[in-house]
Amino acid sequence: MTRTVYVNGEYLPEHEAKVSIFDRGFLMADGVYEVTSVLGGKLIDFEGHAKRLARSLSELEIRKPMEDEALLEIHRELVARNDIDEGMIYLQITRGAPNDRDFVFPPEETEPTVVLFTQSKPGLADSPAAKEGIKVISIPDIRWGRRDIKTVQLLYPSMGKMMARAAGADDAWMVEEGAVTEGTSNNAYIVKGNTIITRQLSHEILHGITRAAVLRFAREAQMKVEERAFTIEEAQQADEAFITSASTFVMPVVEIDGAQVGQGAPGPVANRLREIYIEESRKAAI
Repeated sequence: MTRTVYVNGEYLPEHEAKVSIFDRGFLMADGVYEVTSVLGGKLIDFEGHAKRLARSLSELEIRKPMEDEALLEIHRELVARNDIDEGMIYLQITRGAPNDRDFVFPPEETEPTVVLFTQSKPGLADSPAAKEGIKVISIPDIRWGRRDIKTVQLLYPSMGKMMARAAGADDAWMVEEGAVTEGTSNNAYIVKGNTIITRQLSHEILHGITRAAVLRFAREAQMKVEERAFTIEEAQQADEAFITSASTFVMPVVEIDGAQVGQGAPGPVANRLREIYIEESRKAAI
């Protein structure tokens, strides 16, 4: 089935969608993106994604092409046209397509490029991986210094996932100055006793929308949260570990660099947080 996608004001069959070869996203990775999950045909945490999108655009001085209400309408239209029950909507905004390639930003009147498409993911909420847990390896974090901006500069995270695959693992955690920053496309956590530990917000990590929701739910459930850096060695000796993202929700980690975490199976904290997150997200979905 051919998907309907959105490109610069038009809904098009995916095979008809085109952007200029001079688009700054293509030539310079000069753009930002967001991924919003869909459960039961409704959008999860749209407001949070819209706020982070606005911040990313502002940090890169890219003009915001439309108001949140218009963006929401596009998301809903794509869900309807593509009959998405469970899945994701990918949104990308670039600085646009000037008439030629140049390192200097194009004129201010250059229209940003806006692209959205859906990905159908039946069983997203009932993932088999969540029942078994995933394995991760550690890799050096050699990305640029503004990981808090959700840019389309995703080559190294992609390479990290391939390194993990080559090592027989599912994903990678990145390490800088001896401490874990985050996963290739997710935030990282460990559990020691009754305490959930995750790196504090800064320029070093993405300010995850799912992260914010999960930590809020954890505190509401009277779980203790400690925001600080931790090492791979500390993670290997933890009772539990997990990741969060818009596409995985809460996903248990059962092995790190070949060392079993806890009992080698999803633990009660990760399982409970996943249950709470999905339940509360369904209630608040729009």
